[in-house]
Amino acid sequence: MREYLVVFGISLGVTYLLASIARQLAVRFGAVARVRDRDVHAIPTPYFGGPAMFGGLLSAYLVSMHLPFLSLADSTVFGPVRGVLLGGAVICLVGIIDDLYELDALSKFAGQVLAAIIVVTQGVQFFYLPLYGNYLGLDQIQAMIFTVILIVGTANAVNFVDGLDGLAAGIVAIGAVAFFAYAFILAVENGETRAIAAALLTAALAGACIGILPHNFFPARMFIGDSGSMLIGFVLACSSISLTGQFPATSLTEGVGGAEASFLPALLPLILPFTILLVPFIDLGLAVVRRTRAGRSPFSPDKMHIHHRLLEIGHSHRRAVLLMYAGAGLVAFGSVVISLFSGWQSIVGFGVLAVLTAAAVFVLPKLDEKVWS
Repeated sequence: MREYLVVFGISLGVTYLLASIARQLAVRFGAVARVRDRDVHAIPTPYFGGPAMFGGLLSAYLVSMHLPFLSLADSTVFGPVRGVLLGGAVICLVGIIDDLYELDALSKFAGQVLAAIIVVTQGVQFFYLPLYGNYLGLDQIQAMIFTVILIVGTANAVNFVDGLDGLAAGIVAIGAVAFFAYAFILAVENGETRAIAAALLTAALAGACIGILPHNFFPARMFIGDSGSMLIGFVLACSSISLTGQFPATSLTEGVGGAEASFLPALLPLILPFTILLVPFIDLGLAVVRRTRAGRSPFSPDKMHIHHRLLEIGHSHRRAVLLMYAGAGLVAFGSVVISLFSGWQSIVGFGVLAVLTAAAVFVLPKLDEKVWS
């Protein structure tokens, strides 16, 4: 655990330091977010959070290779991590080009698919799918298709949610910490080695996301841009996929702390990226329906996303972001706890926290009105 904290700290510190340099480069090369009608920022703001975060991830990887315990890990750990970083470099580069020149949707999608295919060729892919209480083996083509779909879908979902200062980085940081806890506990309880590619990736990812927040949280001095949002979504998806290659399927169904064996843990590497980003995916679906019903393109922008609605009902910018953090944390950690620990207590606790989060969304604006009236 201590070495993972070192990895986390290195990624956080390097990202924080590189962000200042990246911000200056963004201004110099004109990678700046202009103010548009659908935006919530009031002044032009530089991009290039992605290169800073990639620098943090790469530094964490290089340091981990020289730590006393992690350095002894075999290729099943560092091989997948290298593959993810290689694919991450490609998707970050695509995002940088988009931040500079605004790529069309098809070109951006092609770059995302290319990055996902690179990861698959490096061995990071699904080998089986949990299905109806059993496991469905996948051939190479099937594994590639399912893996690419999950990676590209997650990268786009994080890109989609990046609408408020610090929102995407914070949500992914929460998801990374939750999945790190899941992977580490699973290793401990099943007597497996603590050197896990998924744990290494999520520790570094959490550090990179938290390291960028001092620059990116409201009022943001820089945006992570497409280079950052696609990168962190990409790494989050690859982290969960890598776990299925390191643990046998039977290990993923074991209960924790004497809990009865369950099939749900085997589903978590597949569904966690989507559960963490459940709100963005719902928002995406509603946006498509809303725009097509109005006779517009589903890709046409508007100001009716969930974060816009939170602002409209009276939440401040910061509180809207914190509420979305709370929702992401509820789903991410709730999924981990319920999958690993059986019993009604877990379900009741999740339900209580869900009610409190929903109450905060609707009650706090009314309390503000009474205080200031």
